[in-house]
Amino acid sequence: MPDSEKPGDSQSGDADSSSQSGNGGGLWNAIRGLFDDADADTSLRAQLEEAIDEHEDEASRNGGDVPSKGDLSQVELTMLRKVLHFSEHDADDVAIPRGEIIAVDVNVPWAEMVATFAEHGISRMPVYRDQLDDVIGMMHIKDVFAYLASGEDPPEEWSTLMRQPLYVPQARGALDVLADMRQRRTHLAIVVDEFSGTDGIITIEDLVEEIVGEIEDEHDEAPIEQLVEISEGIWDADARAELDDVAEKVGDPQLAEIEEAVDTLGGLAFVLAEGVPQPGTVLQHPSGWTLEVTAGDETHVTRMRLHRPVPQSGEDGEDG
Repeated sequence: MPDSEKPGDSQSGDADSSSQSGNGGGLWNAIRGLFDDADADTSLRAQLEEAIDEHEDEASRNGGDVPSKGDLSQVELTMLRKVLHFSEHDADDVAIPRGEIIAVDVNVPWAEMVATFAEHGISRMPVYRDQLDDVIGMMHIKDVFAYLASGEDPPEEWSTLMRQPLYVPQARGALDVLADMRQRRTHLAIVVDEFSGTDGIITIEDLVEEIVGEIEDEHDEAPIEQLVEISEGIWDADARAELDDVAEKVGDPQLAEIEEAVDTLGGLAFVLAEGVPQPGTVLQHPSGWTLEVTAGDETHVTRMRLHRPVPQSGEDGEDG
């Protein structure tokens, strides 16, 4: 609200109420009511969300979502709604799943570690010993650049450049994780499960994207189809594809029926293989589907091929 419209006397206050009632007043009046009604039983979060709903309904009745000057845009309303629900998420909800983690073994040569940074275009990378469940540190690209730019020989043990990562349990609230990162001045956290194994990682970008939506940068790959039927009953799939979406698109909800908490195809492959399956691995789903790993590395799966179950008894009598 402009300074000239701030309530100072009864006349300006009446004018303000009049102008607001016909121009986005629903949201303003609802928010102002939060502070006028001290006996309200409804939570502040619920009242704010109701105010947003009323404002959107009013905008729709007025013939569109184009905001008046000084009013909240649809993008701002969407972000505000996401902020209200941000505290409902925990670390497990926002984490990059284990199957998609880009990490490096502490025993690889310096050149291989640098090449991993270059290949994936990332700035921070977990370092593990022998297996991903034993994350012992984190490498930052600027510590690597310092040696590359100076022309000095890299340290014999590049692990001396590692930084200590932040470890958070799966159930820790996303808002608390953000506070932890700010306090520790780090942009990467390792999410651990109840057995202290690595469940995923969280970056500051992941937390911000929960509010503002997907942020694409110059290193992000161009989007490609996550699920393509290449022949009858066979699909090529991105391991990051949501399991529920895949099951819906292939027309078989049984594909998404699994006891473990799995969100993606890559996560499903990890559960079925009881580890990170390597390219060429063929996995059998309880529903009869065959999952073939076609691309990936020792830390994560990237592409898969799905084969629909072959009917045991068909109309063509192939079971003879």
